[in-house]
Amino acid sequence: MGFFDFFSNDIGIDLGTANTLVYVKGFGIVLNEPSVVAVETDTRNVVAIGKQAKEMLGRTPQTIQAVRPLKDGVIANFEMTEEMLREFIKRVIRTKFLVKPRIIISVPSGITEVEKRAVIETAENAGAREVFLVNEPMAAAIGVGIQIEAPRGNMIIDIGGGTSEIAVIALSGIVNNTSIRIAGDEMDEAIVLYLKKEHNLLIGEQTSEKVKIQIGSAFAISDNGAMEIKGRDLLSGIPKSVSVSSAEIREALMEPVNAVMAAILEALEVTPPELAADIMERGIIMTGGGSLLRGLDQKIREKTELAVYVVDEPLKCVVNGTGAIIDNFDYYTKILAK
Repeated sequence: MGFFDFFSNDIGIDLGTANTLVYVKGFGIVLNEPSVVAVETDTRNVVAIGKQAKEMLGRTPQTIQAVRPLKDGVIANFEMTEEMLREFIKRVIRTKFLVKPRIIISVPSGITEVEKRAVIETAENAGAREVFLVNEPMAAAIGVGIQIEAPRGNMIIDIGGGTSEIAVIALSGIVNNTSIRIAGDEMDEAIVLYLKKEHNLLIGEQTSEKVKIQIGSAFAISDNGAMEIKGRDLLSGIPKSVSVSSAEIREALMEPVNAVMAAILEALEVTPPELAADIMERGIIMTGGGSLLRGLDQKIREKTELAVYVVDEPLKCVVNGTGAIIDNFDYYTKILAK
């Protein structure tokens, strides 16, 4: 243990497009908030961050703007991301430590060096003493409890808000990975576009997310429910509601779901034969909020003819992985980037 470790709290952050989760050493997961910031349009002063800001999405007057500072798993608005991180760090470290915290942040495996540098600098500006990055699939695998150092292949599919990560992990490394910027957000957008086209109904992103969660599916399921959806009529301009079936929403989600399927098949095609045999024996592990889309595991099972497992609490796998790295920092140093 280093000198600094006695005086600071180490923090693990799953900096997600949709939600940010924070793990503090010795306390576990202490924060799970939407990655949303509300600011005054004139002064750019922050009005709200997290859950309170998300409630404002699509409902703000002209004087306030609610923004999501991350897009497709990377920082789109540096200033707002910094404000958000600073606030979250302040919330989780209530004691005034002598030294700034060391922070481990998960990032999509497909991000560029420039994007990595942006994450590090933003975290440092927000109050970090030292910043380390870990690839999301690796963090998810550790969070699930996989022995990443073993000479056996494990396939992890992590579907978040902004990216879908498909990685084959063995011997503490990512043997091959496919990272696409199509995930939960694109599913929400697909629902918005479908309702515009088929029902002349305009809805906001919060409503589309609710529709996806309540009646969205990727595979024909026995519970073919329906939902009353409220929005604005594009022709008359007045509020209206329509009843939409889960079969319609499944059709709306076909394009993003097929894109994820194509990425999974692509990843399997380039997997070395020995590791492919391991995956056949052990199956595919699914994490991330997107893995909760009903029937998605069945669809993957049907297309790949492999066993598919959705883990318990898939939203927490990545942040739990950063926590495990913090708790055994020296052991996992080799998988971290600075």
